[in-house]
Amino acid sequence: MNALDLARWQFGITTVYHFFFVPITIGLIWLVAGFQTAWVRTGKDKYLRATKFWGKLFLINFAMGVVTGIVQEFQFGMNWSEYSRFVGDIFGAPLAMEGLMAFFLESTFVGLWIFGWDRLPKKVHLATVWLAAFGTTLSAYFILAANAFMQHPVAYRVPAGYSPSQPPATGERATLTSIVTLLTQKTALIAFGHTISAALLTGAAFMLGISVWHLTRGRFVDVMRASLKLSGITAICAMVAVGLTGHLDAQVMTQQQPMKMAAAEALWDTTSNAGFSIFTLGSLDGSQEVFSLRIPGVTSLLATNSIHGTVEGFNDLQAAAVAKYGPGNYKPNIPVTYWSFRFMIGGGAIVALFAALSLWFFRRERTFESKWWGRLALLMVVTPLFANSFGWIFTEMGRQPWIVYGLLLVANSASIAVSATEVWISMIVFTLLYGALAVVEVWLLAKYAKAGPSEVTSDDADAGYDSRNTDQPLTFAY
Repeated sequence: MNALDLARWQFGITTVYHFFFVPITIGLIWLVAGFQTAWVRTGKDKYLRATKFWGKLFLINFAMGVVTGIVQEFQFGMNWSEYSRFVGDIFGAPLAMEGLMAFFLESTFVGLWIFGWDRLPKKVHLATVWLAAFGTTLSAYFILAANAFMQHPVAYRVPAGYSPSQPPATGERATLTSIVTLLTQKTALIAFGHTISAALLTGAAFMLGISVWHLTRGRFVDVMRASLKLSGITAICAMVAVGLTGHLDAQVMTQQQPMKMAAAEALWDTTSNAGFSIFTLGSLDGSQEVFSLRIPGVTSLLATNSIHGTVEGFNDLQAAAVAKYGPGNYKPNIPVTYWSFRFMIGGGAIVALFAALSLWFFRRERTFESKWWGRLALLMVVTPLFANSFGWIFTEMGRQPWIVYGLLLVANSASIAVSATEVWISMIVFTLLYGALAVVEVWLLAKYAKAGPSEVTSDDADAGYDSRNTDQPLTFAY
């Protein structure tokens, strides 16, 4: 493989790995904030114990997310300097805002929440967890706004005579014309709703799986019943939101990136009443459909709100792209795009179904001691992680061969001076480091998840708040 292929693999590996942690962080912090609010309002021990327990698991995951996220920034300078040079003024703006505003807000209030149990007034301490949750979500928005520019570039100006199909000339670069337009474009807003909904589903699945595992063993029943109820309802509601925002996303995608929509449904030719593909096989050269099992009209409905709506096929779109940009292959990797789209949808649906069944099995005070259901629950912890990753792969691979859709090709974006050997070395180092971090992450989460919530009581916590000593050293409260 050449340096370009290796750079793509490295960015893909580090991005997917980092994105394992992000949705859990975003989803879980809101659920923890909900439990702490319930404890402040009711004073019930089970809500305090739930706050402490899930808060500890959140912090382990949060730390790993921060560590792995930092690497992402370096790659733009290491392997993708031509991309950074050409669109850095635009792409870098929301990333800078994320670092200076959202991440500082998030990390500051996470720190205050960690060390503030016996040092801050009770309601002020509660406010810190809500502000941390808000900062975490705001951070996601700025990052998604930057990515939305890659999916649908807006608010930019390029030099006269610039050709998207050719490498940028020396000194040639895109400039930002409106930060407001960049941050508020439809692509960013819909992607934000879809991603946050998926994050809530992921955080809920994480809580749900561990809760069910403990309940099938009759452990920590009061805390785990409360956790099951909150996470189960959240998972079902989040999946509904995922579906609705996904529908909106499909319509925007059809308008802005019709090639991606065609690849998602393996749609070779433009057609009305386009059916949703259950299973499709194409010829070895990828030029035509050999066999397909479809549900009539569903893809047209998703894309156009009408079962008779017209959806363009990628053969016609390829011909139009050649006419507009010149010779080249403008189709993404069809099998990867097609199957990642289905794995994304299937993973979320499985979690929502499991949540509904778990709520039914454990309704009222009913016990359900099936060990196989407990083992299946642990699979639900990781299922949305892979669904999120497939969604991210679909989003990025479906845009190929463009790094900024219709504006800059991936082939013209990699660092010219970086050799394949250098990329190999950095990729191997990152992969080994991430592998070691994965072992640490799983070991820590498994250890504390298995140990369960502590026996702390509301009286103990209230006594700590009532006897605050601001001169005492900071201690880790979990």
